[in-house]
Amino acid sequence: MMKTISEVGEIREFCKELKKQGKTIALVPTMGFLHKGHISLIKKAKTLADIVIVSRFVNPTQFAPNEDLDAYPNDRERDFQATSEAGVDILFEPVKEAMYFENHGTWVEVPELAKGLCGQTRPIHFRGVCTIVTKLFNLIMPDYAVFGEKDYQQLTIIRRMVRDLNMNVEIVAGEIIREEDGLAMSSRNAYLTKEERSLAPFIRKGLLLLAEKAKNGEHCAKNLYAVFAHFIQEHIPSARIDYVTMVDKDELVELETLKDSAVVAVAVYLGKARLLDNILIESK
Repeated sequence: MMKTISEVGEIREFCKELKKQGKTIALVPTMGFLHKGHISLIKKAKTLADIVIVSRFVNPTQFAPNEDLDAYPNDRERDFQATSEAGVDILFEPVKEAMYFENHGTWVEVPELAKGLCGQTRPIHFRGVCTIVTKLFNLIMPDYAVFGEKDYQQLTIIRRMVRDLNMNVEIVAGEIIREEDGLAMSSRNAYLTKEERSLAPFIRKGLLLLAEKAKNGEHCAKNLYAVFAHFIQEHIPSARIDYVTMVDKDELVELETLKDSAVVAVAVYLGKARLLDNILIESK
């Protein structure tokens, strides 16, 4: 039976005891409103360790004042059922006051990797992500932590943070899980109206077209961006592209020309939703 813990002291002591028993721990950090993408991360975690812990915490420090913190979708009962059915051992649900003191003033950052892509329009976002993930690692002491590839920049930043700070945890990537029509699964898909939901898969289709152009010899980043932008304008005229960027897979440095392979990451506003996706492209 799944155990739920909300107290910081309790999760720390519980995990210490697990370690004494020689148990390995895999952590899946979430902000709740779980979908099949989260469940796939949980399934991967179960193959890695003896104990799987899912954290459910909407982290306020990764939201700017004008973002959707208050509106972020929430369904605790559904999340509880989903984690229990997935075989999670511990669901950790701390309250804000337990994770951040009133005069909290310590932050963890990887500024070089955070300045592009989502960092352009969400400048404090990854500072909040790195800080909360560090706090979870300190409390839970996982041997493994599983993050999805949909948030490619986040995954890359967490990996660098762990490397640079010599954290004793292995970061494991989970593949992007998609709806049948190709839309990357996301909690923010709940913001989409019925009409917007029918149009959202064109984001993935635009990336596939871009990848095809790259494979057929178009290696100029600006031209590839134009391919994607034209496709989105044609098929989702109500959408607004936040960014489309071709970057090095490890350093997230924007590339002007595709040589061997690279990641193209996009963020697209559609109605109230800001949708992320990415694709690995190759020159041949």
